[in-house]
Parts: sequence; structure tokens; C-alpha cells
Amino acid sequence: MSFSSLAQIAPLTGEFASPGSETAFLHHQQPQTQPLLGFTLAFCTLFYVAFAVTDLAALGFGEAFLTLFSARMVVALTAGACTWLAYRRPLTVPAMRLAASVAEAVALGCFMIIAIYRPAEFHWHAMSLAIMLMVVYLYIPNSFVNTLLLAFSSTAVFVAIALGQGRMNFTDVVTMSMLLFLTNAFGALAARRFNRISREEYRAQVELRHAAERDHLTGCHNRRYLHEKLMTPLAQQALCQHARVAVVLCDIDNFKHINDSHGHADGDEVIRSFARLLAAMTREGLDSVIRYGGEEFLAVLPGATLDEGIALAERLRSRFAAAATLSAYGQEHIRTTASFGVAAGAADMEDGPALRDLIAAADKLMYEAKRGGRDCVRAMQVL
Repeated sequence: MSFSSLAQIAPLTGEFASPGSETAFLHHQQPQTQPLLGFTLAFCTLFYVAFAVTDLAALGFGEAFLTLFSARMVVALTAGACTWLAYRRPLTVPAMRLAASVAEAVALGCFMIIAIYRPAEFHWHAMSLAIMLMVVYLYIPNSFVNTLLLAFSSTAVFVAIALGQGRMNFTDVVTMSMLLFLTNAFGALAARRFNRISREEYRAQVELRHAAERDHLTGCHNRRYLHEKLMTPLAQQALCQHARVAVVLCDIDNFKHINDSHGHADGDEVIRSFARLLAAMTREGLDSVIRYGGEEFLAVLPGATLDEGIALAERLRSRFAAAATLSAYGQEHIRTTASFGVAAGAADMEDGPALRDLIAAADKLMYEAKRGGRDCVRAMQVL
């Protein structure tokens, strides 16, 4: 099943409907999202504090001004702490969203205090709140649900304060409320559109990467994946997390005869059948199954001993020999066998063999199995 079929985008939020797909996307975006959070909070806080000059102009220097200046400094300290975390600490996705939500909630809450202390300027406050809401929707990374809750709740509180102050006539309050509702509506639509576009782009990247690393016939990894993802120094370091590693090289017996006798379409069915069986017997997310050649397959088993590799090969050999593949047109059943070479060694980069050495050893063992009569397993511990 393709990633596109698993990663459907929710129509209301623009986020992936599948929690697993959404989590994978957020982790993929984390290196870009975390610095963006820090920069946006720092930039907005700078202007939030700078607007203290309007408090001074409206109230003069006194107790009211100092109260509002203290509120603005609370915002600066909260956002500053979140900015420091975003730049200096590797945050998880939930922690990053918590930091964004706290900074937004404190800023919006302190803005309500400013509105209460300066009741004659609700038209200007409404404009300021509209700008703040657009920042919340579009520039501070957060979940769609968190953003909606913060934006709509702050709008409702602001309208309630305006009504409670009684400085605006009913028509002005209704007009202001409608304009703020319109701001929320357009902000939510813009955030949803941004969410959808970024996830569609990510989904296309995953599909392209999948196509580049997978064999189109079987869905297994291809040789490119083997060389670029499993044989790099970084991948070798990852293998060192396991004490040992085993590889199983498989080759379908008499495959040329199947193609000559039944046709290439039936040969493809046999290959797909073997690939499905091999994938079902390996550990998803840990083992790697690679289509190594035309009818050859490679299984890389991190943490597996030689005996475990042999056990896998024997189970696969017996199951495949006993199974019958239905031909491409469903007219007959095709039976054949497979030969296996198994090599295992320590995963340590200094003391153990490299993965390519294990594959080379398994390749020789597999051809020994074919020369020894096929439908059998040959194995060796590589020191």
C-alpha cells in the first residue's frame, strides 16, 4: 500500500488524518519548525514590548503605566524563555507546541489587561487583536486545534470586555465582533491551506523517495537502498547498536525455466509470491528485505545470530517449496524451490566484518547450495 493511500489529509484541519503519518511529518519538519518558533516569538516580543510607548502616551507615567509595562515584561520573559528553549534545547513536538501555546496564551491574556486599562481605544485594540490573531494562525507553529482554541477564546473574552466596559454602542460592538469573526475565519482557512500544502509536499517527497528506493515489482527495497542506506558509515554505526548481524541471500531455483515454460508474466508472479513470503517472515521496521537481482533477494537481520539466520532460511525454504503460485491468468499452479546462503558476524565496525563482506560470503554460500542440488541452505560464521 502506497504512502498516499495511508496519509489522507483531513478536510477540516489540513493535517494528516492518520496519527502515525502526522507524527512522521512533524518529526520531519522539526529541524525547520523549532528555529522558526524561536525567531517568531523573539520578533513578536520585540514589537509587543516596544508598544509600551503607546501606554505611556495614553496614560502618562504612573501606576497604570507601570502595571501595563509589568504585563508586557511578563510576556517578554515568557516568550524569551520559550525562544531560548527553541534555540538551545532539542524539544519534542509536544514540548514545542506547549511552548507555543503558553507564549500565545500569556501574550493574549496580557493584551486583555491592556484593553481594560485603556477602555477608550477599543477600535485600535480590535485592530491590534486582529493582527495578533493572524500571527497566531500563520506564523507561530502549533496544532490546528490549539490555534483555534486560543484564537476564538481570546476573541470571545475581548468582546465580553468590550461589552462590559460599555464605552462602545451596540452597533460598534456588533461590527467589531463580525470583523474579528471574519479575521478568525480567514485565519483558520489560511492555516488549513498552509497545513494542506506543506503535507501534500511532504507526501510527494515520500512517494518519490519510496519510488527511488523500492523495486516496482515487489515493493521490496532495491540495490540503491542497500548501497545508500545500509552500507554508508552512518548505517554501519547504527548496526553497531546490535551485537551481531546476519544476512540471508536467496535465489529462486530454475527461474529461467519458469520464464521459458510459462512466460514472463508468470515468472513475475513467482517473484512477487516469494517476496511476500520473505517480507511476512522478517521483522517490520528492523530487518531490511532487498531485491538483490532478478530472482535474488537479500535479507539483512540486525541483532540476529547465525542460528537465527539459518532458522529463517529453513522456514522460508520449506514454506516456498510447499507453496504453489497461481499463474498470472489463474490457469495453473507453479511450483519451484529456492537456495539460500546465510552469513553472520559481529556488528562492531572495528572487530566485525563489514556488511559487504557478509553479503559476499552469503553469495558464495548460496552458489554452493545451488551446486549442491538446490533447495537447501548453506551457512557460515564470518569472523
